[in-house]
Amino acid sequence: MKRTRRNHGAAFKAQVALAACKGDKTLAELAEHFGVHPTQITDWKRHLLERVADVFGGTTHKPDAPDLKVLHAKIGQLAPENDFLDGALTKAGLLECKAMIDRTHARPVGRQCQLLALSRSTTIYQRGSPTRRTCRQSERPLARPDPSLIWTGEPLDTHSGISLV
Repeated sequence: MKRTRRNHGAAFKAQVALAACKGDKTLAELAEHFGVHPTQITDWKRHLLERVADVFGGTTHKPDAPDLKVLHAKIGQLAPENDFLDGALTKAGLLECKAMIDRTHARPVGRQCQLLALSRSTTIYQRGSPTRRTCRQSERPLARPDPSLIWTGEPLDTHSGISLV
């Protein structure tokens, strides 16, 4: 049967680690006494010994400073994007958003679409440029249906197509 995960408090960990540092009992005896795995006791003991100097004001942990190069790179990326979005984006609808795509802008069209929350595929088709298919369809005259092929509602023989009435 599987045991549920247990979370031990800091006081319990300190008690187990101090008992391990004393060396009166073996790891197996400590593990049986406290009900934890010997590897866990070894880890807690190692943590205690690493940080024992901090108790007496040895070293203080300073918060990690942010990486300025990464932040400057992000600012460099966002500044032109803000310039691109400087228009009336908040009022713009779908057609207005499509009209805002500038194919000559330094920012790639795909990124512009991403910033405007548009699908890249919506910008591929440009209005007014007919495709080959639409040109062929507009050149073809409308065909009139053949009256002999129109079904009048009479039952048909499925093999010969002749009316049974």
